Amino acid sequence: MTKSKLIEKIGYGFGDMSSSMFWKIFSYYLPIFYSDVFGLSLGATATLMLVTRIWDAILDPMMGILADRTQTKWGKYRPYLLWFAAPFAVCGVFLFTTPHLGETGKLIWAYVTYILMMTVYTGINVPYGSMLGVLTNDSDEKTVFSSFRMFFAYAGSFIALFAWEPLCDLFKAHGCAETGAWQGAMIVIAVFCFLLFLLCFRITKEHIKVEATSLGSDVSSLLRNSPWWLLTAAALCSNLFNTVRGATVAYYFKYYIGENIHINLGIGSFLFFAGLFLAVGEVCNMAGVVMAVPISRRIGKRSTFAVSCIGMAVLSCLFFYLPCTNVGFITMLLLQILISICTGIISPLIWSMYADVADFAAVKDHTSSTGLIFSSGSMAQKFGGAIAGSAVLWLFAAFGLVPNALHQTDSAILGMKLTMSYIPAAVAVLMVVIMFVYPLTKSKMKQINAKLKDIRKIED
Repeated sequence: MTKSKLIEKIGYGFGDMSSSMFWKIFSYYLPIFYSDVFGLSLGATATLMLVTRIWDAILDPMMGILADRTQTKWGKYRPYLLWFAAPFAVCGVFLFTTPHLGETGKLIWAYVTYILMMTVYTGINVPYGSMLGVLTNDSDEKTVFSSFRMFFAYAGSFIALFAWEPLCDLFKAHGCAETGAWQGAMIVIAVFCFLLFLLCFRITKEHIKVEATSLGSDVSSLLRNSPWWLLTAAALCSNLFNTVRGATVAYYFKYYIGENIHINLGIGSFLFFAGLFLAVGEVCNMAGVVMAVPISRRIGKRSTFAVSCIGMAVLSCLFFYLPCTNVGFITMLLLQILISICTGIISPLIWSMYADVADFAAVKDHTSSTGLIFSSGSMAQKFGGAIAGSAVLWLFAAFGLVPNALHQTDSAILGMKLTMSYIPAAVAVLMVVIMFVYPLTKSKMKQINAKLKDIRKIED
């Protein structure tokens, strides 16, 4: 059993801090960038996001297989952080660059840069996630590592989301056009993300030495792994829930709540805008991450997951009935706080449970498929994001939302309210059902951990 130093857990967290800054901007601001700044239609944007995210998801298991079979002096997974850090940053800037081309040229540019970005994202993020399986062999310690990962991920998301609109405004104030302002903001974020991945590479170390097994046995084991199927379905639903709500927020504030809206607390007021709403959610996600370890140690990961999803479902339904009044805005913020605490609790559990699934496979089938198993989790989440991001835009188009229109129809408003409430609530209910049949309980994992001592070699 390895008990890693605090600095290594922080270093591991830096990796997802970088990834999440990009991912949240892609999920929450890229749709409205394409439709309202870049100049694509809602339909073209939806199709673009679906195609590129599906490509990204399909690429994940291939990257996992490659990483499992990589052998360097730095380990299996860690070297990819060094190799892909610079391409990761550069591709992010290209993604938010608007070329001086016609409609067809712009569409081609959008496809090429988005596919390139998602390819590089997979190249660095799948090995990063797989590192959890070789940092420690203790199930509870994996939850701690995963909690550090998600805590820093949400901290990075908070910084990126809260700073995004002010950064764009800053570049506009210095004479940049709107397209240039969005590109400039991305350059700032990209440099920060590049440095974080280098720090993650420098601070962490792979402690578990695992010999590669045959690809055929790894894939066969994976397909017969019932906990993997169930957890993959839950991971897909988790990202579906988050992306449906997150992709709606910028539209919801622009076309339903309105601009320059203030919340009055009696003793003072503050501006209520999309960036604040999302950033508050990230802070509360961090609070949920902190709560995940003690709660899951007490009642188990599966029960903690299920209870959190019940909370997400109930609170999301309430969101539908909130009016555009001062009290309504305050309640929206309170519900965002509570929902985000719940999503923050389940986020580290997903990755910790994937590490448990890998241990289950190692004991049951004597395979070494950590990268393949973790990449499947990443694939599921990306499928969830692809489906959700595109479905939101297609739904908006079906309900009659018109980009940049001064007034939206009642039907368009209804579509936005549904994607903030009942639709994600239904997804949360599905996750509860999945957790009721997930078999890797707390007692089961104790048995698996005991057997792993005879299988794996551990370095100090």
